[in-house]
Amino acid sequence: MARHGLPESAWTKSSYSGDNGGSCVETQVTSDDLVAVGDSKDRGLGAQVFGPVSWRVFVAAVCNGVI
Repeated sequence: MARHGLPESAWTKSSYSGDNGGSCVETQVTSDDLVAVGDSKDRGLGAQVFGPVSWRVFVAAVCNGVI
């Protein structure tokens, strides 16, 4: 389920994104402590939200080359 209407100023771009013309994955913590993940070039799509534990497990798996 996509979440819409998140504050524009709260988005954080990954330090790995560099300056690639705005095509970045962005995250922000929502008011209910979920992690929202969105596409910087099309914020109108909304953001997918994940619980903090699920997000940490996903990031760890990516960092460890599991996925």
